[in-house]
Amino acid sequence: MSKNQQILGPADRPPLARWIPLSFQHVFAMFGATVLVPLLTGLSPSTALFTAGTGTLLYILITGAKVPAFLGSSFAFIPPLIGISAEYGMTYALGGAFCAGIFYALVSGIVKLAGTKWLDRALPPVVIGSVIIVIGLNLAPTAMTSAMMNGDQYSLVYFSIAIVTLAIAIVATIFFKGFFNTISILIGLVGGYLFTLIMGMIFPAYKLIDFSVVQQANWFGLPQFAIPKFSLVPIVTFIIVSLATICEHLGDTLVTSRVVGQDFYKNPGLHRTLLGDGLASAWAALWGGPPNTTYGENIGVMAITKVYSVWVIGGAAVVALVLSFIQKFGAIIQTIPGPVMGGISMLLYGLIASSGLRTIVESGVDYKDKRNLTISSVILVIVIGGGLLPFQVGKDFTFSLGGIALATVVGILLNLILPKTVDGEK
Repeated sequence: MSKNQQILGPADRPPLARWIPLSFQHVFAMFGATVLVPLLTGLSPSTALFTAGTGTLLYILITGAKVPAFLGSSFAFIPPLIGISAEYGMTYALGGAFCAGIFYALVSGIVKLAGTKWLDRALPPVVIGSVIIVIGLNLAPTAMTSAMMNGDQYSLVYFSIAIVTLAIAIVATIFFKGFFNTISILIGLVGGYLFTLIMGMIFPAYKLIDFSVVQQANWFGLPQFAIPKFSLVPIVTFIIVSLATICEHLGDTLVTSRVVGQDFYKNPGLHRTLLGDGLASAWAALWGGPPNTTYGENIGVMAITKVYSVWVIGGAAVVALVLSFIQKFGAIIQTIPGPVMGGISMLLYGLIASSGLRTIVESGVDYKDKRNLTISSVILVIVIGGGLLPFQVGKDFTFSLGGIALATVVGILLNLILPKTVDGEK
């Protein structure tokens, strides 16, 4: 991407008056998913915000402030967190998560020694583009569920809120100029929220915002910290799961590189992004938070706004850190209705998939070549069809390699195995 297409590059620092709303835009994008993981696993949402904020700052430091990536709670580690905590206790699950982060660091050392030339061979544009497409498409059901479903029931009210939110965000993205264009996601969120609030005052069916959680929340409070403990089975379990999340890291870093227009595999280097991701997860477990991962929601925000500033991401990390202590403000964010987030996510996740399409088009991938057609087809079907490869680990836990991780592995293998020509065609 050329410089004139960027509003703010990774190293650019915006003026404070713009910096704050740009950072808050990223906070709104990541908040729901980051607090959902601890709610599902029995950990503290405040601690998750604390470790997401501090973990992101640690990642920025390790990557030399070159990669604009926000790290929030990882959904991939939900099964082992629940399974290990049920059998051994949550502190042992945290110990396993800590060791998984250290395993990332070991892998990053191997990558540094091996260099990145193998990546050009293993991950050509046909694999990279296809993986980026399915990263966005894999998130699509989450967006549509939030946009349409009230529990198990379809809701026209929910869908109307999502559509209004989406429409406001699209109008702000396409038609607004200058600074207001760069905060189009924030404008969409605020517009959808106000629409829901006003309609709720007029029609009872639209009354989805409940401020009682804000009234009950304390103004200030310390996150609930916990100290990890260590046992062999939890450690091995989390390390096995981390093999899948390392593959996902490859995909997320590819997406960020394509959106920003810089090759982060080479500068600051894949070894640094892996190290930053791993140590952020180890840091999170050390304080009692869930392991971290780079967030597609925030990549989507950057794709829309063309603001790639690490300073903006760092500002969002500081806001998350502050919110972990100001519980009432965090409760306000929790009142954002699901369909409002669903409407925004429809745009964010679609842009990630579109970035994959752009990669394929700009790289000139030839789909008359049956080899390229086969690789893309298999990657797409594995993710969209819910491909899964389970492994029994211990008596009560099954590790599954599926979704993006499985598709990435299969795509790499197909690219390495299939001959360069098929039936004499290029």
